[in-house]
Amino acid sequence: MEILNEIFSGVAHFWQFTGFANVTLGHIVMIIIAGIFIYLAIAKEYEPLLLVPIGFGIIVGNIPFFEGIGLQLGIYESGSVLNYLYQGVLKGIYPPLIFLGIGAMTDFSALLSNPKLMLLGAAAQVGIFITFMAAMALGFNVQEAAAIGIIGGADGPTAIFLSSKLAPHLIGAIAIAAYSYMALVPVIQPPIIKLLTSKEERTMRMKPSRSVSKLEKTLFPIAGLLLTTFISPGGLPLLGMLFFGNLLKESGVTKRLADTASKPLIDIVTILLGLTVGASTQATTFLTPQSVFIFILGAISFMIATAGGILFAKFMNLFLKEGNKINPMLGAAGVSAVPDSARVVQHLGISEDPSNHLLMHAMAPNVSGVIGSAVAAGILLSLLM
Repeated sequence: MEILNEIFSGVAHFWQFTGFANVTLGHIVMIIIAGIFIYLAIAKEYEPLLLVPIGFGIIVGNIPFFEGIGLQLGIYESGSVLNYLYQGVLKGIYPPLIFLGIGAMTDFSALLSNPKLMLLGAAAQVGIFITFMAAMALGFNVQEAAAIGIIGGADGPTAIFLSSKLAPHLIGAIAIAAYSYMALVPVIQPPIIKLLTSKEERTMRMKPSRSVSKLEKTLFPIAGLLLTTFISPGGLPLLGMLFFGNLLKESGVTKRLADTASKPLIDIVTILLGLTVGASTQATTFLTPQSVFIFILGAISFMIATAGGILFAKFMNLFLKEGNKINPMLGAAGVSAVPDSARVVQHLGISEDPSNHLLMHAMAPNVSGVIGSAVAAGILLSLLM
């Protein structure tokens, strides 16, 4: 009998440490959300390089376990492996490395050939500041509101960087919202574009881009760094790495370094960033009214940014001569979801007129949106730190 009691006691002790004994409704909800992310990534091919690591990370972060006994399993438990990896998010290390890779992959020729399109990238950042004010009205403090507002830039690394400095307790919700809306660009933007433009505007043709010299492309990252960081020194970690990566690409003498930054390095950092951001969404800390408000505000921010770019393009056309006018759809590419927003414009363009290719033109506001969101983040950081 004593042996049976010991066996039952051992089984009960074992059961206490299983996920089945510690699971909550919140864990189940988060695992279902993870499944949706992975489904969208695999079945719909919505940003699979982001949604697969994030979705799997959500599952990892929501495996129930018995907390508070020093097992060092969870991402918020000091000394755990996940906690060490998460420091790259909390300390703002991963976003600049992502920007290094983006810079090494980006061709700024479209922007250099038609600089006025940079204004569309700036105009699309209106979503950041309107959402900032809306978040303040909902009761978030000024630092939290700024971190939430940056979602409107549709730039996940920038959102993580700013929230790591101003509102680290909201990183999980802000990062998931930012990357979710980036992945849903092909779903969110087309209805807004069609609502705000006529068929005549959507079929508008653009002048062919001029050829950009190697000298221009080599000097641009240096000039761009000086100009943007003198305006917004707070954006230096992001902008410095972005333009450094681009110089590696355009100089023509550091191909190995450019290839490393644009391929293995950015892939490794994306894996770590996605997995740890996903794992940070533990149900016990993530499922709060604040998270719901952040998702709602993020959607509003993204839609306002898209509309802001389109409406500003139409405003510019009031002052441009016939033949130099801008297809208003290009304004939607001003959000920095590269290259998905540009692809949306291209797809809508050829659906209206199969011979009207807008991709190269759309890349100009698209890459300027990357710069614009980093500048906006730097300005907010300088003002609020």
